[in-house]
Amino acid sequence: MTEITSACLVAMFEKIAKAIEAEKDRLCALDGVIGDADHGIAMALGFSAARDAVTALDPAADPTTVFSTAAKSFLNAVGASSGPLYATAFMRAGATVKGKRALTDADFVAAFQAMAKGIQDRGKAERGEKTMIDAWLPAADAAGERFAAGGDLGASLAAALEAARAGADATKKMVAAKGRAERLGERSLGHMDPGAASAVVVIEAMREAATN
Repeated sequence: MTEITSACLVAMFEKIAKAIEAEKDRLCALDGVIGDADHGIAMALGFSAARDAVTALDPAADPTTVFSTAAKSFLNAVGASSGPLYATAFMRAGATVKGKRALTDADFVAAFQAMAKGIQDRGKAERGEKTMIDAWLPAADAAGERFAAGGDLGASLAAALEAARAGADATKKMVAAKGRAERLGERSLGHMDPGAASAVVVIEAMREAATN
């Protein structure tokens, strides 16, 4: 069983910020086809702010404080739609592990699932509408199913990543029903949703941080 401390979570936000920064131009290019071409910039700003804020915390801060601090800093840094979505995700994760000084495998999987549900609730999106939910919900389901079947955290997050990648790829065949891309109608076909693409980057970084 893995024990994930607050220091591990801080390192996780560092890894996510680094991964998003590396993919920023690709995410902006994806968004340029069906959106405002700024998704990569917004995500980089958000996770950079979250990283800086959690790094500055007292080392004795509990996991809930790490998640809630990340939520507030992300929201303050990002005015685009991804701001409130990821802020809600981190607030839900923090609420799920409230009172814990360190997280077990089960705690982390529960926090991961809470993030996906938070994004769905805040965005009021369903699968098939060409949004980040098409990556996040399959990932959360896959993680829960693999863990319930006896998988450890590494196996559960690997399953989540595989499902997220498949979900993001599937958005190419969807007509956008949410956000700015909705106005394109059938013209949004053939293009991956940038939010789903960035979700894959986030989930992959989370997996690497939680299992290394």
